[in-house]
Amino acid sequence: MGKIVLRLDRMMVEQKMSLNELAERVGISNVNLSKIKNNRVTAIRFSTLAAICEVLDCEAGDILEFQKEG
Repeated sequence: MGKIVLRLDRMMVEQKMSLNELAERVGISNVNLSKIKNNRVTAIRFSTLAAICEVLDCEAGDILEFQKEG
């Protein structure tokens, strides 16, 4: 089975936004945002994903990527 990979780091670079700035604007802690950015989470709330997309002016598909196994 494949897996979902978060590409938040790529979007942050494209938008030239730091982890601290994004965390503050989204309203979550730096630690939690860092876990999302580094793919160390097994779930993400839709409300958090929506807030990230709003701040970065992107679609959820710009952040979420499906990788097939093998």
